[in-house]
Amino acid sequence: MKGRVLIIAGSDPSGGAGVQADIKTTTALGGYAATAITSITVQNTLGVTAVHPVPPYVIREQILAVLDDIGADAVKIGMIGEKDAALAIADALRERADGVPVVLDPVLAATTGGALAAPEMIPVLIERLLPLAALVTPNADEAAALTGLEVVGEDDLAAAGRVLLSRGARAALVKGGHLKGDTVTDVLLTEEGEKTFRNPRIETGEIHGGGCTLASAVATGLAQGATLEAAIARAIAYVREAIRAAPGFGGGAQPLGHAFSCRFGE
Repeated sequence: MKGRVLIIAGSDPSGGAGVQADIKTTTALGGYAATAITSITVQNTLGVTAVHPVPPYVIREQILAVLDDIGADAVKIGMIGEKDAALAIADALRERADGVPVVLDPVLAATTGGALAAPEMIPVLIERLLPLAALVTPNADEAAALTGLEVVGEDDLAAAGRVLLSRGARAALVKGGHLKGDTVTDVLLTEEGEKTFRNPRIETGEIHGGGCTLASAVATGLAQGATLEAAIARAIAYVREAIRAAPGFGGGAQPLGHAFSCRFGE
């Protein structure tokens, strides 16, 4: 059976983002989710109040425990948090996951507010993790932080993607959901060229966990044998339906309805 996804990310107790969203996404799409936890966050739909990093050696041990037994057909990396955690992840994947496609979602801050990455972690992410990435999936703010470019329009999305490719990523999906306008534009850059995904913006309240969900959906598609473009197209469609199915929980940025396709007996 293909479809094993090793998810390396932080825990969100509200269930809207982090490994909780990743597990729900992979499961809803027919994959098998295993995890390595990088941080325990204290957050809800209103914001992040604390972040408790997991020691880097424990992150490494979790990764190796999964890869040495269950194995993985794809890896999704989300929130890393600290420099030493990034180094531990890079070393473990180089050691045990050579050839396994890696989807890197460079989480730097929470939608609900609060930094989720130490500033000194970013250069390590660029130097050690970008070269491992089959795909990197930054939003506009993350793309700006990783490239030093101003990312405020569609042309900027493509320009940032080209910089990320020059720094080692094999493909970059630069997401425009945080930009203004009635159309959401995401731009995929690969060595073969550029593809733009455009969809009408769904009118809804503020949500959180969309980036985690998209990256995990892409990783699940790759784990199941889909091409990169097909995995991205399915992931975008899944996220859009999960937004429409959002349950409306919480007083702030609400979680998605990840299990909209798994509701039996209704």
